[in-house]
Amino acid sequence: MKCFKTTLLACALLGASAIAMAQNTQAKLDSGTIQGSASDGVIAYKGIPFAAPPVGPLRWRAPQPVKPWTGVKPTTVFAPDCMQVASPSGPMALGTAPSEDCLYANVWLPADKGAGRLPVLVWIYGGGLVVGGSSPAVYSGEHFARKGVMFVSFNYRLGRFGFFGHPALTAENADGLLGNYGFMDEIAALKWVQRNAAAFGGDAGNVTVLGESAGGRSVTMLLGTSLANGLYHRVIINSGGGRNPAPPSLSGSMPMGQPSAEETGLLFAKSVGVDGTGQEALAKLRALPAEMIRGDLSMATTRTNYFSLNMIDGKINVASQNEQYLAGANAKAPMIIGTTSADLASATPDTLDALFAQFGPYAEEAKAAYLGNGNKDLAQLRGEMGRDRALLEPARHVATTYALRGIPTYVFRFSYVPASMRDQWRTGVPHAMELPFVFGTVRARYGAATTPADEKAADQILTYYANFAKTGDPNGAGLPEWPKYDPAKDVLMNFTMDDGPVAMQDPFHKRLDVTQKFNTQIPLPPVVAPVVPPAAPRR
Repeated sequence: MKCFKTTLLACALLGASAIAMAQNTQAKLDSGTIQGSASDGVIAYKGIPFAAPPVGPLRWRAPQPVKPWTGVKPTTVFAPDCMQVASPSGPMALGTAPSEDCLYANVWLPADKGAGRLPVLVWIYGGGLVVGGSSPAVYSGEHFARKGVMFVSFNYRLGRFGFFGHPALTAENADGLLGNYGFMDEIAALKWVQRNAAAFGGDAGNVTVLGESAGGRSVTMLLGTSLANGLYHRVIINSGGGRNPAPPSLSGSMPMGQPSAEETGLLFAKSVGVDGTGQEALAKLRALPAEMIRGDLSMATTRTNYFSLNMIDGKINVASQNEQYLAGANAKAPMIIGTTSADLASATPDTLDALFAQFGPYAEEAKAAYLGNGNKDLAQLRGEMGRDRALLEPARHVATTYALRGIPTYVFRFSYVPASMRDQWRTGVPHAMELPFVFGTVRARYGAATTPADEKAADQILTYYANFAKTGDPNGAGLPEWPKYDPAKDVLMNFTMDDGPVAMQDPFHKRLDVTQKFNTQIPLPPVVAPVVPPAAPRR
């Protein structure tokens, strides 16, 4: 009998513990209560709807409110990423099957939240505005949660679903938001964070937005639009450009005969058998299967095709990136900005003479900066010039603009090549390959080939970013000092292979000085399609 009573007591205690755990992983949002899961000191919520499914009559409309639910909604697995032609493998392979019903968010936070509110870090993925999602394993927020941060990721519409113009859409909603539906999703997600951060223990008054590549350009959009005022307080831009050419207008003529978004939309409609500019044509377009509308990465890297690119709509986008920075239109948010050492490149001439001739009166300066006292082959020179123009110098331009206005700005160059890739990545770190380090997910990327040095490098940059999300200053105990950016000194934090994070004058500063003259006086060439890095070693 005594044993039986002991068993009953144990069962009761276990039952009480299970109930307490379940309650600890619930959050009551403005749309209903959700149930997450806990593991290794981290609570995760996946697949939380932040807007109504943008399907049927809601295709090509601004995100609409979520329909509230009753009871407790399980949120323990990722919802679908947005419709796209997704790569089945690679460093950022999706963990879901894409769908047009995709406006969902994910949250990670420490199980032991402590007494105060958690700083919030919101992630916006890259992919040329045509691919990407929040489900890849390398984008897990668990390691930020272990650093005391509430981490949020979400999906936004891509390709023709996210960026599309057509006269019938304009007629339907002449006074509303048009064209940049993916950007509207990003703003809606940040509004959702403002409304619901407290439900998770987060601080809606301390929100940092982190974006890479197209996600970094999205951060630029947020900095430039009044529609995002008050939704964030500091920003991190990885490989996000800063001198990108002006996108097309929603309607009206474009320079050099380039089509407006509406004109391109009409061409697409005709290609799928839909003519006309009235509501009947729009109904037919909204009835098309999603597979007939989606595009691929070539849409983002071909300047003659504007289906997937953002556009000047007069409300969200009002000018090019560079025009916004120079006009001082951007929010005064503390910033981290930088690139990888072998980042994405613009197209360049294919002969040595033409490479330097394009610098015009600065040709000799360019030779001195790029050649120095040594010889380089043509491929190396083209790579260096292309990435300097596309991303490295534009990042310095943005940092300079911000720093000269007295805004706390921190600049980085990520040069740490993981041990297993050093025989293959001889020119440096390719585009986006810093992200497994930023997220602390190097084992998800490199598996058994991950070394202790790789993990240390990941912990360092992850800690800098977490510190910045908490206080607006990346510095903290146990880390080399990362100075604020001073354009006169041009000192950045270089995440090196051999010496860890080192504050130094930009080793490319002479190249970037002459590139600045080039970028200031000559229109940028198009960005070429990214080269996919070699696959990671098998586990």
